Amino acid sequence: MIYQIVDDWYHMVHTSVVKRSAEPHFGVQGRLIEDRRVRRAEQQRVKSRTKRDLIIKRGPSNLRTVLNDEMWPQMWYLNRGKGLDMNVQEAWAEGITGRGVVVTILDDGLEKNHPDLYKNYDPQASYDVNNHDEDPMPRYDVLDSNRHGTRCAGEVAATANNSLCAVGVAFGAGVGGVRMLDGDVTDAVEARSLSLNPQHIDIYSASWGPDDDGKTVDGPGELATRAFIEGITKNEQIDQNSKYKRMLQIVKHKNEGRNGRGSIFVWASGNGGRDHDNCNCDGYTNSIWTLSISSATENGQVPWYSEACSSTLATTYSSGSSGEKQVVTTDLHHLCTTSHTGTSASAPLAAGICALALEANRDLTWRDMQHIVVRTAKPANLKALDWVTNGVGRNVSHSFGYGLMDAAAMVRLAKRWRTVPEQHKCEVSAPHMGRPIPPKSQLTLELHVKECSGVNFLEHVQAKVSLMASRRGDLQIQLTSPQGTKSTLLAKRPHDVSKAGFNQWPFMSVHTWGERPHGTWKLEIHNEGRYQELEKN
Repeated sequence: MIYQIVDDWYHMVHTSVVKRSAEPHFGVQGRLIEDRRVRRAEQQRVKSRTKRDLIIKRGPSNLRTVLNDEMWPQMWYLNRGKGLDMNVQEAWAEGITGRGVVVTILDDGLEKNHPDLYKNYDPQASYDVNNHDEDPMPRYDVLDSNRHGTRCAGEVAATANNSLCAVGVAFGAGVGGVRMLDGDVTDAVEARSLSLNPQHIDIYSASWGPDDDGKTVDGPGELATRAFIEGITKNEQIDQNSKYKRMLQIVKHKNEGRNGRGSIFVWASGNGGRDHDNCNCDGYTNSIWTLSISSATENGQVPWYSEACSSTLATTYSSGSSGEKQVVTTDLHHLCTTSHTGTSASAPLAAGICALALEANRDLTWRDMQHIVVRTAKPANLKALDWVTNGVGRNVSHSFGYGLMDAAAMVRLAKRWRTVPEQHKCEVSAPHMGRPIPPKSQLTLELHVKECSGVNFLEHVQAKVSLMASRRGDLQIQLTSPQGTKSTLLAKRPHDVSKAGFNQWPFMSVHTWGERPHGTWKLEIHNEGRYQELEKN
C-alpha cells in the first residue's frame, strides 16, 4: 500500500517488513534506492511522543486544571472558577495554549534567561532600542526599577508545569521583549518599537503611556502614528511627496503587519484614577488601532487607580485596594512575585488571551480580534454605576468596557469566525464655528447623518474636537448616538488648568459598536468653570 504524504513524498507499507521490527530492513530499502525512479528512501522509525496535555479533573460543575507551578494556587484570576476568573482553563482543556503565536512586550527589558521564561523566549521578537543591539536584557540597579517588562512577559508566557513560579495565560506562545523605556523615549524610539518585525510578531503588549496625572493630553507623534498605520494597514500607499517618506526611512517598516491581517496592539488604559484622569486624553488608549484594557479587582470593583473613558474595550483582573490580591508573575533575578499591580498587569493578561484566540484562528485580523472581544466579554460580577445597554443590546461601561475577557468564549468564537468586511470610514463635518460656551452652561451640536457610504454598522466613532479653553479641566464632552447611547468623551479633570484646549483631538468611543450610523447625533460640551470657552469646530 502506498499513501501520499505531500507533493512527491509517499509512504509505502511493505508486506515483507515486520511492523515492530527491532532491526532495519536493509534489503527492501536497498532495492528502493537502486530504482532510478526513486530519489530517496528511508525506513520509518517509531519515535517516542508524549501527549502534552494537562491533567484535567472534571467535577459536577467545575473544570479544574492541576499544575505543579509553585504559585499556581495563588493565581486566583485564572483558577477560581464559578464565573470568577477569565475562563482560561476551559481554553487550555481544548488544547489551546498559544502555540505558534508570538507576543512581544514593549517595556524596560526582558530577563530572557529567567528559568520560567527562557523556553518560550523568542529572539526574533526582541530588540534593545535603547542600546541599539539584539539583547533585551534589562539594566539592573539597586531599586530593580527595570522589572516591569519581565513581570509583564511572565503573565503572557511563563512556562507551565515546570515546578517554577507561575504559568502564563498563553504558556505555549513565544514571547519577546523590546527594551525601549530605559532611556530617552522619543517618537523615533516608539516607532521603531511598534514596527519591530511585524511579519513575525502577532501581538504587541504595552503597559505605558503619557503621564497619568490628570492634566496631560498627549499621544503618539507622527512617526509612531505611522508605525501604527503600517502595522494595521494592508499595502498602504505612500505619497511620494509626503513628509512620511522621510520618516519611513527612520522607522524602517517591513511591510504591513501579519501579512496584511494587521498587528494587534494591546494597551493598558492607565492608572490615573486617583487624579481623576481620563484615558481619552491618552492618544494611545484612545486610538482605534489599540485594544484598550482596563482593570477589575478580585471582588469585581473599579480599582482606585482605574481611569474611566469611552475608548476602553474590555477588562481583565488586577490589583485592588490594600488587602486585595494582586497578580502573580516572574520577577528579576530569576525570582517570582505575587504583587504585580495596576493596568500594567491587565494588558499582558489580555495579550495572552488574544494569543489563545489567534491560535484557534490564525486568519483573524486586528478588527476581527476587537469584534470577538466585544461579543464575548462578560459584564456579570463587575460592579459599576454606569452600566448601560447600547442600541444593539450590549452592556457597556466607561470603567470596564464590554466586561471581563472570557478566554474560552473567545477561542470558540474565533474557531468559527468569518473575517469582517473591509473597513470603511464616513466623515460628517459640523458647520458650527466660533461658538462661545459661557460658564456653567453647555453647547449642543446636532449632526444629521442621512448617508454614510459603506458604513452600515459602527465600530469606532471619533469626534475630532477643536476648542480654546481658559481652564481645560472644566470641560465635559458627551456624544449621544441616534439610538440613544450616550458616551462620555471627556469628564472633568480638576488638575488640568491648561489653556491649550484641544486641536482636532480625536475623542473616541466604542460604546455604539454594532449600531447603525444613520440619524441625529448630539455632541454636548459642558463648561463647569468660571470662564468662557470658545468652540472652534
